[in-house]
Amino acid sequence: MRMSLPFLTEANVPLTREIETVNEHGERSTTSIPAERPLTVYVDRQELVTLMTLGARPEWLVLGYLRNQRLVRSVDEVESITVDWEVGAAAVKTRRGIADLKQRTARRVVTTGCGQGSVFGGLMDEIESIQLPEAGITQAQLYGILNAIRLQESTYKSAGSVHGCALFEGERLLLFIEDVGRHNAIDTIAGWMWLQGIADARDKVFYTTGRLTSEMIIKSAQIGVPVVVSRSGTTQMGYEIAQRLGLCAIGRATNKHFLCYTAAHRLQLQPELAAATLRVA
Repeated sequence: MRMSLPFLTEANVPLTREIETVNEHGERSTTSIPAERPLTVYVDRQELVTLMTLGARPEWLVLGYLRNQRLVRSVDEVESITVDWEVGAAAVKTRRGIADLKQRTARRVVTTGCGQGSVFGGLMDEIESIQLPEAGITQAQLYGILNAIRLQESTYKSAGSVHGCALFEGERLLLFIEDVGRHNAIDTIAGWMWLQGIADARDKVFYTTGRLTSEMIIKSAQIGVPVVVSRSGTTQMGYEIAQRLGLCAIGRATNKHFLCYTAAHRLQLQPELAAATLRVA
């Protein structure tokens, strides 16, 4: 039976704004900065959380947030998400309500996410129930992903101060999202995947410019992605959770360099690719 997709507004806002700056020589110029703004989420008229966001795809962000917080189990539980930037609010209407919403959101963990991410309940609550598909990545595919990210036009290149996350199918870029926090960006991707009906992520790779913290590893596993790549490194807790899940965590990935932290069996090494590049250089 086909799932009923929620009604979503398309509340677009400018991602940057222009300000005047003065440099070390006393010269004035115009500079772009990210347009960070608050978005307060209401679920069935009950205030849930305020997200600090760039506002690129706020409806996808809210849907993915509800998904990754384990507050809704299926996209068809949500009837509509209405975003109004004039009041900085997102109104979520569910089809049948969320049972015990107050109790389920009473305990909050502030994470290391930029802009202070947070999760409800225990970070470890559902780890043991997550089963990742048997899939992996080749070194050639990894290099293809890094090159695609290098060429991607971004707010970061024009204004800085944001994180980027992307979903790949092999080397093919499916979606690139930027936000002030990497946790927002992965939630936005999670919401988009639900709307696209992507249930099997065995051939998908998640990329982030930010650290592979416990929150990012858990959220990646929740959407079923077996391989995660980061321009940055990992934390101890992120590493330990990735090990437990058998998730392939690859960090410090720039140009031809990378470090595979966990589940190295998922990475098909082709060291001659790196060696050939070094000789040419």
